[in-house]
Amino acid sequence: MDDYQHNELPIYFKISFDKLLNHYDNLVDHSDQLIADKAKSILNIASDNPIFRQGFSDISLLETHKEEIEILLQDTFNRVLTNNEIKVASVPFENVIFNLSERFKKIIKDAGEGFELKIKNMPKDDLYIIACNIILNNCYGYNINFKRPFYYEIPDEKGIMRYYKILYNADFAEIIPTEKAIPITQEDFDELLDNFHNIDLWKAKFPPESYIFKGFVISNIFDVTDDRSISNIKSALISEVNGKSDECFMEDFHEIFQSLLGIKDLKVGFSVYNKEEDSFGRVYGDGITSFLLNDMDSNNCCNLFCEGSYKRLLGDKNFYTVSDVDKFFELSNGQAPQLKTFKEQGVKSVILAPITDNDELLGILELVSDKPKVLNSINAIKLIDVMPFIVASVLRTKREEENLIEAVIQQECTSIHPSVYWKFALEAKNFIQEQFKGNKASFKKIVFNDIYPLYGQIDIKGSSEARNWATKQDLSIQLNTIKSILETASEEVNLPIYGQYNYQINDHLKNLEHHFQVDSEQKINDFLQKDIKLLLDHLGTFDSLKPLILAYYNSIHEDLNVVYDNRQKCDDTISMINKEMASLLDKKQEEAQIMYPHYFERFKTDGVEHNMYIGESITKETSFTPIYLYNLRLWQLQVMCEMENAYYQMQSDFPIHLDVASMILVFSQPLSISFRMDEKQFDVDGAYNARYEIVKKRVDKAFIKGTNQRVTDKGKITIVYSQKQDEIEYLRYINFLQSKKYLDADVEIVELQDLQAASGLKAIRVSILYNKNDNNKEFYTYEDLMKELDS
Repeated sequence: MDDYQHNELPIYFKISFDKLLNHYDNLVDHSDQLIADKAKSILNIASDNPIFRQGFSDISLLETHKEEIEILLQDTFNRVLTNNEIKVASVPFENVIFNLSERFKKIIKDAGEGFELKIKNMPKDDLYIIACNIILNNCYGYNINFKRPFYYEIPDEKGIMRYYKILYNADFAEIIPTEKAIPITQEDFDELLDNFHNIDLWKAKFPPESYIFKGFVISNIFDVTDDRSISNIKSALISEVNGKSDECFMEDFHEIFQSLLGIKDLKVGFSVYNKEEDSFGRVYGDGITSFLLNDMDSNNCCNLFCEGSYKRLLGDKNFYTVSDVDKFFELSNGQAPQLKTFKEQGVKSVILAPITDNDELLGILELVSDKPKVLNSINAIKLIDVMPFIVASVLRTKREEENLIEAVIQQECTSIHPSVYWKFALEAKNFIQEQFKGNKASFKKIVFNDIYPLYGQIDIKGSSEARNWATKQDLSIQLNTIKSILETASEEVNLPIYGQYNYQINDHLKNLEHHFQVDSEQKINDFLQKDIKLLLDHLGTFDSLKPLILAYYNSIHEDLNVVYDNRQKCDDTISMINKEMASLLDKKQEEAQIMYPHYFERFKTDGVEHNMYIGESITKETSFTPIYLYNLRLWQLQVMCEMENAYYQMQSDFPIHLDVASMILVFSQPLSISFRMDEKQFDVDGAYNARYEIVKKRVDKAFIKGTNQRVTDKGKITIVYSQKQDEIEYLRYINFLQSKKYLDADVEIVELQDLQAASGLKAIRVSILYNKNDNNKEFYTYEDLMKELDS
């Protein structure tokens, strides 16, 4: 349109009331004088405004002639019903609406400021092709069933999303070919049937603005929130449906798709994808078949598909359609294996729809017909709305085919560490047996009593300070770059507003240097995204400034719209540290499990934490003795030293320099742990044992009593405990590891300041000895190592 940034379409829109006015032309001589008089008054308005019949593309005229248009549309927009009906006049495919009913106005108002009305399930990329199909139907008489229900999603005054279905009345519109229009032949039509997504082909057949849409449409809108909600619930629950045989299940599917696509002889098949073998297999069950596999149980993908169909289905995960199997089989010279398979079964047209969950291919939905052209790339689009239900059904079938015990464990508990798997399997078996007996089954609480905890962490020191430093550096660079652009701009045209922006930039730089707070980053980002974006858009009109502005935009992160170099290095460093330390710990843990089975879990935070639990109730045997506990404690201390060594050997590979500090928490009293179903993890059981969790969460931030010094420190390993016997035990381990050159001789014992819910804690601190690499037999303290690495 002349004054409107419209979408590129094969249709050029002219808002016209000509077809509506034609009705009033026939009413001026009506026997009912009231009807005749009203028709004359409306036609008088039209005669005073010839543009109403001729049509116009300038949407500003809708506001200019708002009152006249309301009078023209009085009969189609009943004033008596305006507070009840949700109704609006509009231009299809364009975000242009006018003459809203009072109820629709209220709905839009309640949505809040800034709300933009859009049809949610009309893909913008498909608008051009959908418009072409309307032309095919209206100008050439091809009966293509491509229609899908369209919806608005509009939040109400409470912010709750509501769903509205749109029904269009196009009685007052017509499509007129222009001299640019290319007549469509049957051959053209047949070609288009197999190329829904080939936009270049559609544009060649229907050049942009080669047809005129003259008139307007009336959108009748209905609140279907309840229906849509029920549909969402059904989608969520369909995987839990039971009690139906496979044969009944498939009968239902045949009926659903026959009704959906309007094809009586439609048949449905399934095949399941095996990612490890890159193959498809049959789904076994009464009435379930696979037209892709025909009489085979399974087959490799390279034997089932040609290169193009393989890429479309497995690579792009898009629908694969063939409207005329015989025709395309001949065109392929019999070289497309999927077409040969379909032809052997008498299939004439086919749609293969990939069934995916989180972009993972689960299988293929197969729709086939013994008639050509009834299945094609156009009506395949209708499957988009039902695929969520298909995915849910396939997921249900997949679960049922797996081991029942595995299914219950995964459903109730998530993945389980091998050391405790046996107890979950036992409870799952009891759960299933109760279900089979017809009893109300519940998954009982999983508890392990009288076990000993071990906790350790290797913490990245100063990670918060490093992040703050990186943030300040990035923001300073970005602000100074903008400041430089402003200085250059002032040499061209020295507007007073430039001085205002320069003042704000200097103020932000000053705050970064001296008053950096939690919300400083957000405030500066808001300034950059709002004020500075507007400023740069203005400055970009000056040719001399364009290179500077282009360089600025090239320096900022594409997605975040800020300079992110130093923060990226910080994030990458922390991620790399976590990855390397976790990988080393996992590898060492495999060796420890061989010595004696125990529960193990680790977490990545700003560093790596790990929990271990050992005891007879975990092992399911009577072989446990305290020796295994002592062994695991010594192993933990040794591995923590090895992890520190490994870290400093690879520190130079990280983008920025960060230090780490290691800590072990000793808890001598046995406790109980239980599996928390809601959080899918183990936790201590009971109020008394909760003290252990409290200490674990707070102890690394504790201070040495009477000082402002943290108990954990770089270059040292810290062992926190509360009992004298723990001190004696760990001093023995330290003495042993000193002989092995893991630890230095500077052992110190300190008291910790009281923590909430924990007092009387003490700690052993001792320096770790490092070597530059695994082959280097020289040992260094942390200070010596830093000097050596810097030399």
